Amino acid sequence: MVSERGLQVLRAIVQDYVDTHEPVGSKAIVERHAFGVSAATIRNDMALLEDEELIAAPHTSSGRVPTDKGYRVFVDHLAELRPLNTAQRSAIASFLDGPGDLDDALSRTVRALTQLTGQVAIVQYPSFARATVSHVELVQLGGGRMLVIVVTDTGRVSQRIAIVRDDFDDADLAVMRAELGALLVGKPVREGLQKIADHLAAPSAPESSRTSATAAIVRVVAEELEEFRQDRLVLAGAANLARRESDFRGSIYPLLEAIEEQVTLLKLMSEMVADEHGLAASIGRENDAFGLGEASIVASDYDATGSRARVGVLGPTRMDYPTNLAAVRAVARYLTRLLEEDESSR
Repeated sequence: MVSERGLQVLRAIVQDYVDTHEPVGSKAIVERHAFGVSAATIRNDMALLEDEELIAAPHTSSGRVPTDKGYRVFVDHLAELRPLNTAQRSAIASFLDGPGDLDDALSRTVRALTQLTGQVAIVQYPSFARATVSHVELVQLGGGRMLVIVVTDTGRVSQRIAIVRDDFDDADLAVMRAELGALLVGKPVREGLQKIADHLAAPSAPESSRTSATAAIVRVVAEELEEFRQDRLVLAGAANLARRESDFRGSIYPLLEAIEEQVTLLKLMSEMVADEHGLAASIGRENDAFGLGEASIVASDYDATGSRARVGVLGPTRMDYPTNLAAVRAVARYLTRLLEEDESSR
């Protein structure tokens, strides 16, 4: 059992090691922190922390560094998160303010977060499996190309081009819009996909250029709705891993592979257990099952009109946990507010 002063010593070791990247000794703790006790007393506290496997001696150094278990205890005993300063809050606002659809908002979110933290920023798309199709629009581009726009009640907007071979007059376009509207508008994504499957399987009327074009458009819409059901991530700042490669004991290749493939990160982000404030952290060896035992992830929940997802950062275990947790919490809150305002304005 770690004493209260032992936790304070652990906190000092974590803070100093994150700041300096140098093992921390008892003399340095006495000089930098007002404990009011001797270096010998601090050494005894450090010995107890080492017995608990919360700190360790790298090589033959007289100083100590936090272990993954030590970082976990540090995070679990954070009294409060360091508030963001005015410049940091302004940076979030400048990145996220302004019009744009969900794709644009999430892209701006990861750019803001990687700039704030210097880590790899990650944001989950909310699940749209329960979303309802609210609008389908067709815009004729000429040359046998049709822009197909699908909008859901959760704010997701997709735009795809269908090759329809012919151009159509306004009357034909109105009929095609009506057919698509009757098929999809007001239907949940799952139901819309089933309606499309039934439509394509049903015996068709004698083929005309319009019915052929409608079938091509329906197939494009089906591809989009299928994407709506799939979880995915937006990431930024992967180059930060290379800049901090010395913070990793081994190769950063597994992290780069996880970023590229996304499946591992999606699973990890989904399984992290959040506290009562919606904050979650998964540290070092806690990620061994995902092949990411060299890294830590901190994340916060955000709300996208009723569908919850996560925004977070990935980096080495030697990271500034209080600041990074405060950053992901602030960005998540701002993103939630942005999406709520967008929903209320529609």
